[in-house]
Amino acid sequence: MILLETESLTKSFGALRDVSEVDLAVEEGQVHSIIGPNGAGKTTLFNLLSGVYSPTAGRITFRGEDITSYKLFQRSRLGLGRSFQITSLFPELSVLENLRLAVQSRGGKNFNMFRKATDMKEVEEKAMAILDKLKLRKFKDQKAGTIPYGSQRSLDMAIAVATEPILLLLDEPTSGMTPEDTHEMIGLIKGLSADHTIVLIEHHMNVVMSISDKITVLHQGQIIAQDNPEAIRGNEEVKRAYFGGISE
Repeated sequence: MILLETESLTKSFGALRDVSEVDLAVEEGQVHSIIGPNGAGKTTLFNLLSGVYSPTAGRITFRGEDITSYKLFQRSRLGLGRSFQITSLFPELSVLENLRLAVQSRGGKNFNMFRKATDMKEVEEKAMAILDKLKLRKFKDQKAGTIPYGSQRSLDMAIAVATEPILLLLDEPTSGMTPEDTHEMIGLIKGLSADHTIVLIEHHMNVVMSISDKITVLHQGQIIAQDNPEAIRGNEEVKRAYFGGISE
């Protein structure tokens, strides 16, 4: 079943067309990667899907509903969650407090001034379960700004998961990571894919090839290929777009 779909999606900034007539179809239960050279329009496309930008033209549907004019928070309530390339944490709060706030945002208890967050058993239990899922329990009492960079990226994903997304948008989840952290992140994404449809932007091709069910390749704002990893690896137009091919 098609979960998210775009039709002729276009975004222009003045005379510059950053995304041009993109037709994208994301199937439920898949890991769908969006790749392309620098300046291909990947982040702009993500900003259109999540509601950060409004399109110049075209249409976006989610579960059959036209969400083209919906704001970011409206899309989030429908089940679109997003992690960002630059982490958006509260660095002075603990890891658990960061996640608890995200859980409370979906529980209807986030603005109760007369009840301690620690008394909210359901919120606490859910936050701890997500910390376990993302392998962050050992950092729960540390300030988010002090934990290792790779773990901060995992916490950013945990916060997105806490919003109960049906579809999870991951923007460069391994950006800036060591090979060891990248390997661990691959495992985390594979784990999340059991419960969530995932769309991700990623520049590490070994990551893309190891976790993707389908890959969309952008070049100069347009789709030049959409297929499974094996077909994309052998696609001559994709190799030309990358000036020498996809490397590991």
